[in-house]
Amino acid sequence: MNLIIDTFDYISNLGSIVMVPVMIAIVGLFFRLGIMKSIRAGVMVGIGFIGLNLVLNLIWDYVGPVTTILIDKFNLNLSVVDAGWPAAAGLAFATRVGVVIIPFIILVNILLLFTRQTKTVNIDIWNYWHYAFTGGVIMTVTGNFWYGLFGAAAHAIIALKIADLSAKRVQNELGIPGVSIPQGFAITTVPIFMLLDKVYDRIPGLKNRRIDSEAINKKLGIMGEPLMIGLVLGIILGLVVGYDGKNTVELGIAMAALMLLLPRMVKVIMEGLVPISDGAKSFLQKRFKGTEFYIGLDSAILLGHSNTITVGILLIPIALLLAMILPFNTTLPFGDLAATSFFIAMATPIHRGDFFRTLISGTVMMAIILAVASYFAPIITETAINTGFQFPEEATKITALSAGNWVAYLIAMFAKLKVIGVLIIAVLVGGVLYFFRKNRSEISETENND
Repeated sequence: MNLIIDTFDYISNLGSIVMVPVMIAIVGLFFRLGIMKSIRAGVMVGIGFIGLNLVLNLIWDYVGPVTTILIDKFNLNLSVVDAGWPAAAGLAFATRVGVVIIPFIILVNILLLFTRQTKTVNIDIWNYWHYAFTGGVIMTVTGNFWYGLFGAAAHAIIALKIADLSAKRVQNELGIPGVSIPQGFAITTVPIFMLLDKVYDRIPGLKNRRIDSEAINKKLGIMGEPLMIGLVLGIILGLVVGYDGKNTVELGIAMAALMLLLPRMVKVIMEGLVPISDGAKSFLQKRFKGTEFYIGLDSAILLGHSNTITVGILLIPIALLLAMILPFNTTLPFGDLAATSFFIAMATPIHRGDFFRTLISGTVMMAIILAVASYFAPIITETAINTGFQFPEEATKITALSAGNWVAYLIAMFAKLKVIGVLIIAVLVGGVLYFFRKNRSEISETENND
């Protein structure tokens, strides 16, 4: 048992840059793509993710200092510190549930695939930390390892089903075939964005209007190109925080680079995934007629859409303003503030690239995230103490915006009821499986129409 735990602990420490190419190559071999083609596909996807991470570092390198200055300008003095996703992930993997989460979730995924309850093969192993986080906080509130493991499984099952539901929209908007997004936070935003999308369809000003990146390009010409939008946004941010001329222009160029390079890195990932997708279709058509499978990836690939990055940058000051005015908020956005694009990554495919819908939904989502992160803070703080987590300087309570998802919070609150809570969670998860199975044809038809 110790050997198994040590093995998967080692695997979790490899990170996505190593694990994703390995898993892609394994999937390619499973679908009889051939050794060399499978390795090439895995390496190509790995290169794409390395490039994606290098470009995303621009956000932390250039936008991170901007957020610190904005926090000072807003004069925010809140009792709970947002420690950020790296802290939340480290905390999650440090719990007893986190130690066994990788083999456990793989088994859950395999079981659902064999029983045809999901189409998603979730190879985004690093982001299993979201499920570990859910299990870890449940252990904190119940003191029971098995309740924690059950809660992690519930989160993973819900994630796989929502990944199936949103897969076609993700594929259509990004132009990447055969993928879905089962990332533990991203899937919790999908029902909210879908509900808001239905609301927008009933608002006269938004009902028949679609303003996406293509429409902006046509209307503004060169100034509507993503790199020019990034340049302007960067310069505006620099002026707002009081940068001098040199630093303002540097920030503008960095944001322009972000807008130009991210989509190109996603294209590299796509180049690696297309052979896998084609091989999977060929393999499955021979053995399972009518069955389709998706490769579950990190929501980071969605940041290749210019709409997502543009709205994400605009949400930084909006999030700080919300933190200041919302009466229920106790969280000081900090560690995850530069990562706002991840919080609305699924809004772009759900709203079909519409800028204003994504911006409105992003504002609503940030308010929800702040609320859940604030309510979660005492439990996260206690979990951190139990795992020996090193608190940020002068912080007595911590949380993470990336951990502020309502699914984890809801499961944790039900788990507090112990046996009764487990039964409620089981009924809810069973209801999700039944609903999607019963309405599979209707959902597929809606996705195809979209």
